[in-house]
Amino acid sequence: MTAAAASLRRILYAAAFLRALAIGMMAVLIGLYCARLGFSAAQIGVVLSAALWGAALATLLTMLAGQRYTERALLVALTGLPALGCALLLATDAFAVVAAAAFVGMFNVNGRDRGAIPILEQAMFPATTTDADRTRVFAWYNVLLDTGYAAGGLLAALPTLLESAAGMEALAAMKASLALFCALYLASAALYARLPARVGGSAPAGLRELSPASRPIIAKISALFFVDAFAGGFIGSAIFAYWFSERFGASAATVAILFSAGRLLSAASHIAAAWLAKRIGLINTMVYTHIPSSLLLFTIVVADDFAWAAFLFLLRESLNEMDVPTRQSYVMAVVKPAERLAAAGITNLVRSGGWALAPMFAGALMQSAGLGVPLVLAGVAKIGYDLALWREFRRVKPPEER
Repeated sequence: MTAAAASLRRILYAAAFLRALAIGMMAVLIGLYCARLGFSAAQIGVVLSAALWGAALATLLTMLAGQRYTERALLVALTGLPALGCALLLATDAFAVVAAAAFVGMFNVNGRDRGAIPILEQAMFPATTTDADRTRVFAWYNVLLDTGYAAGGLLAALPTLLESAAGMEALAAMKASLALFCALYLASAALYARLPARVGGSAPAGLRELSPASRPIIAKISALFFVDAFAGGFIGSAIFAYWFSERFGASAATVAILFSAGRLLSAASHIAAAWLAKRIGLINTMVYTHIPSSLLLFTIVVADDFAWAAFLFLLRESLNEMDVPTRQSYVMAVVKPAERLAAAGITNLVRSGGWALAPMFAGALMQSAGLGVPLVLAGVAKIGYDLALWREFRRVKPPEER
């Protein structure tokens, strides 16, 4: 590929890393921050869902606006809104306003970037590489994201450090730490401003312009992704952080370290996923690694002390994200180049809807049925998704596997 393509890829990588730092910190702190404000588990679930619904709406608008506005303009706007939302979050303790701030800020409370920005980046990356290297490029993209999430998770220990070292009150320490979230997103916006206005030089295809061959593929895989995302919404980082805190009394610093270690394991797994996909295929890699990670959810629920629960959580993290670069690469490979933004938009939109629906149910279930119920339901649903995905798509091959 050309030097220009490599330069574009480096900018996308760097901006993604900075966003991941902010996301990793917010995912751990948002639930704890809301609890510090005195919100109930059900209210916290509403705040988390509001954030995800904001991300879902942004995804829809981005998909629809992709033909009218350039990638650069959209990316700069989408990094400014989280900074604005966080500023609003820090300015109030009123439940309704906090929920509105979460909606505007589109906070990625599941610990991964689930908003509109990834659909733009996913559609742009294939233009910077070849079919043979596409999965590897996505793997390194996700390595940087997970490394950022891990480092961001460590930043979530900052409130504890400020309390002990600077003598700050708990709420003030959290507010000071979350201000860093704004700064990181603004830095990402500055990087995106350096991109060319439009990658590839032409506008992407609209939804009505999808080819007859691509439409059934996108429809089926989107329906399956919704199931997976709804299940994933029951076990996002914010929910898991709350679960460890309530089940074992884990502090914010302890949870931050645990989540950071988990993200590092996930980062390493992406490279393994790219290696494995070259040998057994993208769909097989997605399914054969995802089912064991779902089975581990059941073991985490029954663990009777923090050490065992943490060990099983980390074991699950070493497998759980291996389907991410393979999934991204697969969707971009089985549609035409002009259809990539639409395909990424639709599949990410339905996933955003699934993630947005789940937390309010998870919060209510934790409060009424038991802390571990959401984890069990998530495991059952995810295994069902994997089996259906393998049945429907094992014969639909990307170019490099034909």
